[in-house]
Amino acid sequence: MNTHSLPVALTMGEPAGIGGELTLMVWRRRVDAGLPVFFVIDWPQRLAALARRLGWDLPIEAIADPEQAQGVFDHALPVLPTTDAVAGVAGKPDPGQGRAVLESIDRAVILTRQGRAAAIVTNPIQKSVLYDAGFGFPGHTEYLAHLAGIATEPVMMLEGGGVRVVPVTIHIALKDVAGALTQSAIIHCSRVAAAALRRDFGIARPRLTIAALNPHAGEQGAFGREEIDIIAPAVKALQDEGIDAVGPAPADTLFHQQARSGFDAAICMYHDQALIPLKTLDFDTGVNITLGLPFVRTSPDHGTALSLAGTGRANPASLIQALRSAAQLAARRRAAA
Repeated sequence: MNTHSLPVALTMGEPAGIGGELTLMVWRRRVDAGLPVFFVIDWPQRLAALARRLGWDLPIEAIADPEQAQGVFDHALPVLPTTDAVAGVAGKPDPGQGRAVLESIDRAVILTRQGRAAAIVTNPIQKSVLYDAGFGFPGHTEYLAHLAGIATEPVMMLEGGGVRVVPVTIHIALKDVAGALTQSAIIHCSRVAAAALRRDFGIARPRLTIAALNPHAGEQGAFGREEIDIIAPAVKALQDEGIDAVGPAPADTLFHQQARSGFDAAICMYHDQALIPLKTLDFDTGVNITLGLPFVRTSPDHGTALSLAGTGRANPASLIQALRSAAQLAARRRAAA
């Protein structure tokens, strides 16, 4: 098969969440949305039953391998079956189905690393359910890094509304952020982001703006010394490596329209500093992109939405964009290889 025709692998996600119906929705919109060919690793009968409950006349076809997806995609949703049958009751997660959820991720990674899928798009998982099933990782990204066998920590980038953001600290309490910030963490996130912007986004000389932590960038130490002791030295180290980085930049003036035109990615010090502006600019179509993996992985920027599952009212815009982005990034990565 020509590498440019490789399909994208889509994972099942939490069976009790909105991932299944979003998968059905995006296939129904494949032509109007200009989607790449994709297949989903799931239980075909589950998706067929879900389509019937939602009143959608949607053909589903089981495939034996990813190579069959190209010939099926135009007339049916290609589904590579999981080993275990999966029912999935909307809004009611079952730890007993955790093995199938993990198998879907495992096989997507294997197939992508074998060169049989172009990239991976992951539907949201319910981590609490997987923990009950014995899942030993903080989240999706850490598990993917484990499967990839990489020693360095992957980096999360969010893209949407014409802006890209990278949080240095992610899922920790706000009171713990200052203590968790280190020069090495800022430098690592910035290096990985700069490399990805060159290779996967086709930006020859990426421009990074490094956000401050404190109001007014610390006001020369009056509001905290993190800018002086941690962030500014990290920026200097990046500049010494030849990376186009500036900062620390006050976060309250970093995301207005003119400021956004001055950088290709903003390196932010904590979760909400990055995600509030992105979701304000583009709540529906933001995409989560994992940088630093040996394969392309994207995901929609939302959770399992258990309370919305089974209603058919979930918005597929973020998954549509995640599929588009995955195909585009994989194509650029192949071209740069």
